[in-house]
Amino acid sequence: MNAESSRGAQTVLAPGATIGILGGGQLGRMMAVAASRLGLNVHIYSPSVDCPAACVAETVSVGAFDDTHSVLAFAKSCDAVTYEFENVPAVSAKAASSVAPLRPSARALDVSQDRLVEKSFLRAQVGVDVAGFEDINSVYDLKRAVKRLGLPCVLKTRRFGYDGKGQVIIRAEADIAAAWNSLSPAPCILEAFIPFAREVSIVAARGLDGQIAAYPLTENVHRNHILHTSTAPAAQDDGSAAKIAAKILEQLDYVGVMGVEFFQMPDGRLIVNEIAPRVHNSGHWTQDAGCTDQFEQHIRAVAGWPLGDATPRHSVVMTNLIGDDVNAWAELAKKPGTRIHLYGKSDARPARKMGHVNQII
Repeated sequence: MNAESSRGAQTVLAPGATIGILGGGQLGRMMAVAASRLGLNVHIYSPSVDCPAACVAETVSVGAFDDTHSVLAFAKSCDAVTYEFENVPAVSAKAASSVAPLRPSARALDVSQDRLVEKSFLRAQVGVDVAGFEDINSVYDLKRAVKRLGLPCVLKTRRFGYDGKGQVIIRAEADIAAAWNSLSPAPCILEAFIPFAREVSIVAARGLDGQIAAYPLTENVHRNHILHTSTAPAAQDDGSAAKIAAKILEQLDYVGVMGVEFFQMPDGRLIVNEIAPRVHNSGHWTQDAGCTDQFEQHIRAVAGWPLGDATPRHSVVMTNLIGDDVNAWAELAKKPGTRIHLYGKSDARPARKMGHVNQII
């Protein structure tokens, strides 16, 4: 069987083809497992030879993400390339796309890697609600923006923040100087504080042919800025979140799985917090819900295959195993209806995601 076939100008991969993944963390690991079920090979590109994905991939190339020459050599060995996290340098992703189809495209990285660009895109081009925001490049910008947005508000770095890193809440004018000093000289964005009722998300996919499949709404609970639990399907899902996700996917001409995080207000209104151009932590419950899981869905999209069924047969509560939580694996294994997913990380550091468990309910 040929490794790939052609549908017009769009490449569709057949079993035996190789998908390259930029990044070798747990998301890359679970994508590689899903690809193997479909008869597709995976080539991982990672700065570390012992990354979580290494033991489940056919090939691993070791190199820095900003080494465009190494990224090019890697991409030339692949029939299509994707990425498992949004901080892959856009220039490297664009280099990969010059020799192999890149799905999702580098545009998704350009938008999502900078909070100011992302918020501006969502408001102006997609037409969805986001928190009020201001571009911040000095403490003087910050003082003026605080007066416009009001207190409390949240100062964030425009780039590279995740799991609560790169952000600080400003509760009083006396906090302004310390907040700026804690994050400068990085360019920042100030966001209005949102008094939300709950945090929810949607994981949705768009195929090469434009088909869209959205999973049900998920309700999320965070501890110390790190996702603790995701419960799906969430109550009171009126379909609005899925429609918003579809608009974002179409506006980006996106191919693959995306996570869209929302603040839901007491009146039910949804405010988009951020987008993640990749499989998403809040979608891990799909692995044990009796539908096509998000990892296979992403691989299907990247390969140009039809998308799978996104309708769950079961309700699931996903709980992240953070740091030493993973040491309870033996007790967790005794619980009926519990599915354990461990990432193969040897060092259980505080705040490090070591695995997750899905409890069917």
